[in-house]
Amino acid sequence: MELLSVSEMYQADRLAIEGGVSGITLMQAAGRGIATLIKENVQTGRCLVLCGPGNNGGDGYVVAQALVDAGWHVDIVSISDPDALTGDAAGMRELWTGPVQVITEINFDSYDLAVDALFGAGFSRELEPDVVSLLVAVKGADIPVIAVDVPSGVNGDTGAVDPGAIPAIMTVSFFRAKTGHYLYPARGYCGLLQVIDIGIDDKYLAAINPGAQRNDPAIWVDYLIEPDPLDHKYSRGHVAIVGGAISSTGAARMAARASLRAGAGATTVVSPPSALSTYAAALEAVMVTSIATAEAFADWIRQKRIGTLLIGPGNGVNDRTRGFVLAALEGPANVILDADALTVFKNAPQALFEAIIAKPEGVCILTPHEAEFNRIFDVEGSKLERAKAAAQLSGAIVLLKGADTVVATPQGRAIINHNAPPFLAAAGSGDVLGGIICGLISAGMPPFKAAAAATWIHGEAGNRLGQGLIAEDIESEIPAILAGLSRSSTVV
Repeated sequence: MELLSVSEMYQADRLAIEGGVSGITLMQAAGRGIATLIKENVQTGRCLVLCGPGNNGGDGYVVAQALVDAGWHVDIVSISDPDALTGDAAGMRELWTGPVQVITEINFDSYDLAVDALFGAGFSRELEPDVVSLLVAVKGADIPVIAVDVPSGVNGDTGAVDPGAIPAIMTVSFFRAKTGHYLYPARGYCGLLQVIDIGIDDKYLAAINPGAQRNDPAIWVDYLIEPDPLDHKYSRGHVAIVGGAISSTGAARMAARASLRAGAGATTVVSPPSALSTYAAALEAVMVTSIATAEAFADWIRQKRIGTLLIGPGNGVNDRTRGFVLAALEGPANVILDADALTVFKNAPQALFEAIIAKPEGVCILTPHEAEFNRIFDVEGSKLERAKAAAQLSGAIVLLKGADTVVATPQGRAIINHNAPPFLAAAGSGDVLGGIICGLISAGMPPFKAAAAATWIHGEAGNRLGQGLIAEDIESEIPAILAGLSRSSTVV
């Protein structure tokens, strides 16, 4: 589940070599592992291997020789002088028994497969015109591509993609995936991602201490709170969802129901007085109360011992929303802020950050999509880098939503989610996610793990429902997903 930056991967290579595994051994294991995957997945035929000037090119020479030994017809084209290779890559070049072609000699229509071994995950500049021309020729011939480490032109840290890059049907990486494999747009270029063992011991991960993980139930499933026979509704926590005006009640209602499905013992929607009857008529298991002012809201939170709050969905960008946010942050409850609760601070984000940092107890989670994020944060970099910077700046856990949702903590820990289907791009979907987070925290799950778990559960629900889902459908899938994750799903 660990995701490595390019520098962390270099550190893994160095530690392995210092531990007695030669660089040549690592390169041979990488190339032969790729060749094995090719032989297992592609019918024997004609292969064109594109080799670059560094170690990725060295991997390409190993792949080529292993495929020739298996009966393939293989041609190599190099974008640099193969005699200028140094180190381990030069050694692999010397073991290659065939010729190295020049681009003008290649009939691209004659190949069944291409192996892209031009540039690795550390690539961070623009592809040169001759390389782009080569890749355009491969794409124009409609040759399936298998990429070594990353498709050439992809940045292994940030997921940025050069305009000249071409998609692969499979990408083979080593030891651990890189953060760029899971960030868009690169994720759309990698095809099937395969990570193979090349002889680097897992023990080196402790020294590397990776800064990111791929979101997976193994990270948080042991922290899901199983119902206890002696539980009652308030032992599993009381959630409050702040609702908006009559015209915008749907967001809070969906979030409230999702919070109950995800584990909250009780949930109350806090309504403006004008919308109370609308909420009351539409909700059954969810309680409803009317509160007009921030002062009354703060008193109510204390009196009802509210443990988890969600503010934002459908609330409106107004003084009431701002006041409710600041009142909530002055108390001990865990606070999830989304949508209008973020936008209302677009002209004064520092006031929000100061309130979060000064919060006496509990945790704050911000759940913006990209537009909301950019209204309150002025940070640059990849999605992962921006989420981490925002978490550190604000003092909150930041859940930056999207197809590659990132959840980051102020301490620098982060996960990248990977299971969200495009069907979740539907109005209200994010409101349901906020409710799931509330329910998991209310039941007793640590907030960061709850945010990661909710993101995965949300994605899994989308996959089960498929095309045509609407946000109201998502909550119906939560019980079955939780049952599948349960450690005690049978009754004795």
